[in-house]
Amino acid sequence: MEEFLVHLEGPVLLWIQENLRNDVLTPIMTFITHLGDGGFVWIVLTIACLIYAGTRRTGILMTFSLLLNTLANNLLLKNLLARTRPYEIVPGLQRIIEAQDDFSFPSGHTGCSFAAAVVICVMCPRRYGIAAMVLAVMIALSRLYVGVHFPTDVIGGALIGTAAALFVCWIYKKKYSEVEKHMEGRK
Repeated sequence: MEEFLVHLEGPVLLWIQENLRNDVLTPIMTFITHLGDGGFVWIVLTIACLIYAGTRRTGILMTFSLLLNTLANNLLLKNLLARTRPYEIVPGLQRIIEAQDDFSFPSGHTGCSFAAAVVICVMCPRRYGIAAMVLAVMIALSRLYVGVHFPTDVIGGALIGTAAALFVCWIYKKKYSEVEKHMEGRK
């Protein structure tokens, strides 16, 4: 499997390294990638949503989505699949941030980003959803730029994070509609 990744996805990462990395973009992409460290930016946004009554429901859903994503991505799949990081097996690929201390698939940064951003898209006004998705996509792309993930790691993280968010929102909407029906029946 790893040979397949090196031959199919390695050239994509090497192309990014040779054609996109530059002295202007590198500090920007490094900053963006570090926003996702430990889900930092998404946890801060979740806490901000929890503080204000008008966005508390969104904050609660973001919390559950992030927890579900972390369980699936970081605790289960990364350890089960144990995919090697690309900078360890793609000849010539150089990472431009510190070595990562976990496995490669799926991208935890990307999973957290999509788990939170999709909840924002579903629950908040469009302009906030668009801003959240732009940040999520930038964090995902930054993981390729800095050389710590294969493209399928990022795609997998995005799909799992999105699935976690949609599942949590679906459960909420299902329960909310049941409560509304129950309240109407009491009138």
